[in-house]
Amino acid sequence: MIRLRYATMPSNGGSRTSTGTIQTPPTPMADTSTEPEVQLRMFSQPRFLAAVRALVGTMAQRLGFTEMQCGQISLAVDEALCNVITHGYERRPDGQLWINFWALEGEPTGLKIVIEDLATQVDPDDIQPRDLDDIRPGGLGVHIIREVMDEVNWERRSPKGMRLTMIKRLQPGRNSELKNE
Repeated sequence: MIRLRYATMPSNGGSRTSTGTIQTPPTPMADTSTEPEVQLRMFSQPRFLAAVRALVGTMAQRLGFTEMQCGQISLAVDEALCNVITHGYERRPDGQLWINFWALEGEPTGLKIVIEDLATQVDPDDIQPRDLDDIRPGGLGVHIIREVMDEVNWERRSPKGMRLTMIKRLQPGRNSELKNE
């Protein structure tokens, strides 16, 4: 099950929030200064990953990222979610994940993505990429995330779970206006 929450602008210039049925995300939120533009809740089931990749790619495209960057950002989010599903929730299908998105304004513009869960905690210092000389299938998620994103930060949540904050900035000179397609 995937539930989506997003901010909308009514015609009178005010603001409102449209929501489907959504469980309140774990507290504290990753960024309490502003609500995320898009908030997604999903269960720890790989069958929902394609929908999340599509959403991430579309958001990145609308913010002005290149097609290649959109694919890379989607891949980084997919790898992060796979790690939570596989390692944090040990493939249990009832774990919950919250994915929050902010369009970064100012210079440089970009996209901030925060993934929160209630899974098994790990020491953030222990989250290291596998040695690239160790050739075998799998295990490159952390490497991909760190290579693709400009900022990456894992932290423990209280009392349980983890939070991953990822930021990708637009390169100077790219059109960073929200596209109205």
